[in-house]
Amino acid sequence: QVQLVESGGGLVQAGGSLRLSCASSGSISSINTMNWYRQFPGKQRELVAGISSGSNTNYADSVKGRFTISRDNTKNTVYLQMNSLKPEDTAVYSCYAQIKTAGWDLFRQYWGQGTQVTVSS
Repeated sequence: QVQLVESGGGLVQAGGSLRLSCASSGSISSINTMNWYRQFPGKQRELVAGISSGSNTNYADSVKGRFTISRDNTKNTVYLQMNSLKPEDTAVYSCYAQIKTAGWDLFRQYWGQGTQVTVSS
């Protein structure tokens, strides 16, 4: 069984930084795209940043130049470095990954449980 476990969320003042981690575990044979999403209260989840298996990245306009997504394939882990945080970045952040498990030919989608990021003004 595959699990995605996030860590690194918390409370930070505006202008500060946080680094989120999302570690994948289980019978993993390959990981394709890994993304970070966030959800504001009462709103739909939105894509924050994504990284392909070849480390091509994409970002939401609202975080470009402030956030950096990266991955460590040896650890099956994706990171989100968040700098110059703003109160409007306050949300629940979740990771997502397309994972192929041992014995399967297809990639399936997996989600982490989410971690709260709160930025105070």
